[in-house]
Amino acid sequence: MRAPHEPDSPGLLPLASLMREAPVVADPQTAKLKLSQATDRLDPQDAAALATLLAAHPMALAVCLGITEGSPFLLDLVRAEPGRLLRALGTDPNAHLAALTDGAVAVAEAAKDESEVMRALRRMRAEAALTIALADIGGAFNLDQVTGALADVADTAVRAALCFLLSEAARSGRIAPEAARPDGPSGLAVIAMGKHGARELNYSSDIDLVVVYDREAAPLAGGIEPSPFFVRITKGLVRLIQERTADGYVLRVDLRLRPDPGSTQVALSTNAALDYYEREGATWERAAYIKARAVAGDLAVGRAFLGELSPFVWRRVLDFQAIADVHAMKREIHAFRGHDVVAVEGHNVKLGRGGIREIEFFVQTQQLIAGGRDPMLRASRTLDALDALVDHRWIAPKVRDELKEAYCFLRRVEHRIQMVADAQSHELPESREAMAAFARFMGYADRDAFAAALVERLQRVQLHYAQLFEDAPPPAALCEELVFPAGENDRQTLASLSRLGFREPAAASAIVRGWLAGGPRALKTEGARAHLARIAPLLLEALARGGDPDGALIAADRFLAELAGPRLFAALDRHPDLVRLLATILTAAPRLGETLARRPSLTDALLDPAFFDVLPDEDDLKARLDHLLDTAETDEAQLDRARRFRQEQHVLIGVRIASGTLPAARAGEAYARLAEVIIRALFTRVRARFAEAHGHIAGGRAAVVAMGKLGGREMTAGSDLDLIVLYDYPGGADAMSDGARPLAAPHYFARFTQRLVSALTALTNAGKLYDVDLRLRPSGRSGPLATRLASFEAYQFEEAWTWEHMALTRARVIAAEADFGIAVGRVVHAIMARPRDRRRIAGDILDMRRAIAAEKGEDDRWNLKHAAGGQVDVEFLAQFLVLAYAAEHPEIVDTATARVLAAAERLAVLTPEDAQVLIRACRLYQDLTQVLRLAVDAHVVPLDASPALRALLARAGEMPDFATLEAHLVDTQGKVRDIFTRLLEADAA
Repeated sequence: MRAPHEPDSPGLLPLASLMREAPVVADPQTAKLKLSQATDRLDPQDAAALATLLAAHPMALAVCLGITEGSPFLLDLVRAEPGRLLRALGTDPNAHLAALTDGAVAVAEAAKDESEVMRALRRMRAEAALTIALADIGGAFNLDQVTGALADVADTAVRAALCFLLSEAARSGRIAPEAARPDGPSGLAVIAMGKHGARELNYSSDIDLVVVYDREAAPLAGGIEPSPFFVRITKGLVRLIQERTADGYVLRVDLRLRPDPGSTQVALSTNAALDYYEREGATWERAAYIKARAVAGDLAVGRAFLGELSPFVWRRVLDFQAIADVHAMKREIHAFRGHDVVAVEGHNVKLGRGGIREIEFFVQTQQLIAGGRDPMLRASRTLDALDALVDHRWIAPKVRDELKEAYCFLRRVEHRIQMVADAQSHELPESREAMAAFARFMGYADRDAFAAALVERLQRVQLHYAQLFEDAPPPAALCEELVFPAGENDRQTLASLSRLGFREPAAASAIVRGWLAGGPRALKTEGARAHLARIAPLLLEALARGGDPDGALIAADRFLAELAGPRLFAALDRHPDLVRLLATILTAAPRLGETLARRPSLTDALLDPAFFDVLPDEDDLKARLDHLLDTAETDEAQLDRARRFRQEQHVLIGVRIASGTLPAARAGEAYARLAEVIIRALFTRVRARFAEAHGHIAGGRAAVVAMGKLGGREMTAGSDLDLIVLYDYPGGADAMSDGARPLAAPHYFARFTQRLVSALTALTNAGKLYDVDLRLRPSGRSGPLATRLASFEAYQFEEAWTWEHMALTRARVIAAEADFGIAVGRVVHAIMARPRDRRRIAGDILDMRRAIAAEKGEDDRWNLKHAAGGQVDVEFLAQFLVLAYAAEHPEIVDTATARVLAAAERLAVLTPEDAQVLIRACRLYQDLTQVLRLAVDAHVVPLDASPALRALLARAGEMPDFATLEAHLVDTQGKVRDIFTRLLEADAA
C-alpha cells in the first residue's frame, strides 16, 4: 500500500514538497511540543508517516511550527482531526481540494437527511481551510490559486446545499424532478457578488449572494406559489451553510446586496429586481455587479438576468453623473488625503488608507466610467482589470505593476490576519508585542521589518489613489464663475446653485452674500472675507454632496454665526481637504460642528500629519495632561486646563470618526482611556490638596471604581461617569485624620469624594468635564458618598439585588492608592464568583427587561438601546452569563460585553452561532451609537436625519447605504431578541 505522503499519481507532488517559505518561529521547542500534542491522537502508522514526511521536508515542518505559534484556528483544526494535517501535506493540494469538493457534492446528491449534508459541507470546509492555509503560508499557492480555491469551496457549498433542497422539494412533488439536478432548470439562480463572484474570496469572508427566480421558467407543481416556495428554499440554503453545529460552519451568508433589502424578500423575481435597478439603482450597485457571477441553481436564468442588467452596469456614453458620484465616493472613503503618516498597529488593511479598498476603487471606478464603451475593461478580477486598463492606455504599466504588487502583498496580509482566529477581520494587532508576533507569522524577523514593508506598499497605493481623476474636470459648479454681489443675486449663480441641487437657490445665494458682506462676527475683517470668497464654490459643492444642500447651508450659516474668530478661514483656503471635512462635519455631525465653532483653534490639530497616526496612548495622554496641570498657577486654572484638554481630545476623536480615520469600534476605548487619565490625574491632585488641609488617616487608602460604559470601555461622546469610591484603614470609626482640620475617617473619605466629584463636574469658564453618577454605591442616593471596603463587601454578599450585581459585572478600578486597587479587585472577583441560583437570576432579568420596555418602549428599531433585541438585550445577556457561570468558569468575568460573549463561546456556555450573532450585534450597536452621540447626542436616529448622517451611519455599520443598514439592523434585532428570550426563559423555567 502506498504511504499517505506519496504522490497520488505521476506528476502530482505532495504539498509538503512544494513549500518554499515559512513563518519565523520564536520558540521552536514550545512549538514542537504544541504540534506533538495536537497530533498525538494519530494512530502509530499515520504518526510515523507524518514524522517521515516532515523529516524529509524541513520547510513543511517550519510551516507547521509557525501555525502553532501564529494561528490558534489552524492548530484547532489539526487538534480536532490530526489526519487532516497528514492528508493535506501528503497529497497534491489541487487534487486533494478537488477530492474534498467532489466528495461533498456526492454526499449532498445522495443524502436524505439535512444533517448528513451539513456535516459533509462542514468537514469539507475545515479540511480545505487547513490545506489552503498551508499552501498559502508555505508559498506553494500564489494569490490567484488561494482565492480561486476558496471560491471553489464556496461554490461547492452553495451548489450542494441547493441541490439537496431542490431534491427534497422534488421528492415531495413541489417541483419537477429535473430541477433537482445540479445546474438543473429550476428557475432559481444564485448570483455570487463581490469577491466571491470574482473568484477573489478572502480566507474568512462572508459570501454575498443575490437570489432571483424566473416565474415562467420555474417548473413548479400546480398550486405552488413561486415567491413563498423560493423564499423558503433560500432560507434553507442559508441555514445549511451558515448554521454552526458541532462541526462548525461552512460560510457566513449575506443577502443584503439584493434590491431594497429592507422591504424585499430574500429571493425575488427577476422582473422585480430588474425594475428596481431601472428605477433607482445607485452607482455603488452598478459597481457591485461588475463582479457578479451565477454560481448555482438554474445558471441559464442567472446568466440571462446578468445579461439584462448589463446596460445598467455598463453605460454606453461617458456618464458625467457617474463621474460626479465617483468623486463623491472617493471623498467619502477618506475626507482627507495627502498625509503620509500611516499607523501600523491597528491599521485596517482593507478599509484603511493605502489599503485593498483603494486599489479596488481605483480599478472599478475607471471600469464604470469607460466600460460601457470598451467591453475589454469589464474584467471582474482586480488583477485582470489592471492589465486591461494598461492594454487600453488608461493607466501606465508602472502604475499597474506597483498596484498589482501591493494588492498581492495586502491580500496576503489580510489572509494571514484571518487565519489567526477564522474571523472576518482586516485589522492588524494594536499592541507592539502582538504586532511582533504577527510579523513573525508573516515570515519577517521582527515588527519593524514587516512595518517597513507594509508602509512602503500603503504609501505607494495612497499616491496612486490620490492622483485618481486629478486630471478629470471638476464638478460643473466649480468651473463656472460664482458671483455674490452685495445688492442682488446673480442670475448665472442661481442657475449653478440649482444644478448643484439647492431647492431655493435665491435663499442660498442670499446667505453667502451675507457672509461676504461681513454679517458673521468672524468675517468682519477683509482678509477673512477674501479667504471665504475663494473657498465658497468648493464649500457649496461639498455641502451639496451631503444630499440636503439647503439644510447643509443653513448648518454652515449657524456655524459661521457662532465661530469665535477669523483664523479658520486661512487654513480652509490653504487646505481644500479641510473644506470637505468641515462640510462632512456640518452635515453629518452638527453637534461636533458646534464645538469647532466655539474652538476654531482645534482645526490646527487637524492639519498636523500626526493627527492621522495612532491615537495617543495612555502614557502620551498622561504626559500631556500632567504638563498642563503642573504648570497651572492656581487650582482654578488646573480645572480649566483639564476641561480644555478633554474638549480638545473629544473633538479630535469625533473628527477621526467623522472623517473615517478612526473606526467607530475603537472610539469607545479612546473615550474611556481619556476619561481614566483625567480621573487619575485629578484623583492624585485632589488627594494631595485635601491632605494639606485635613492630613491623612493612618494607613488610609482610597480607590475609584468605574462602572457602566466607562467600566466596559464602551464610552461615547455623551457618556457620563458611573463611579463608586471605596476606602479602607486599619482603625475604627472614631479614627481621625492628622491635619490642621482633622476629620473622622468616614467623614474624611466622604468629603474627599465630594471634592473629587466637584473637580469633575463643576462648571468653570471652560465648561464641565463630565456628569458623574454615584447612585450605584450601596447606599444609593441617600447614604455616604464613599463606602468602606468591608461594608461594601458585606452589602454585596448579603443585601444587594440582582441589578446591583449586574452593574458590578462592569466594575473596574481606575484610580487607587498603593496596592488598594488589588484588594478591591479581589473583593469584586469574589462577589462575581459567588454561586447563584440561575433560575432566580434569569427571572429577575426578564422582569427588569419587561419593566424597561413598559417605561421606555421597545418598538422603535432606531432606539438602539431600548428596542426589542437592542443594546439592553445584549448587555443583559452578557451580565446574566457572568453571574450565572462565574462560579464554575471564573474566566468568563470581564467588563466588556463583547469579551464576555467571546469567553462564553470558548467555554461552550453559548453556542458558536448564538455567540457570533450577539458579538456582531454588540459591535453594530456600539458603532452606530458612537456616530449618533457624536452627531446628535442621542441613541435614536431622528426622523429628520440628514442624508449625510444616514451615509455616516451606513459607513459605521459597514453597509453600502442606509436602506441596507436598516434591513441589517432589523434582522439583527430579531435574532438577538430570539436568543435573549430563548436562553433566559429556558433558565427561568
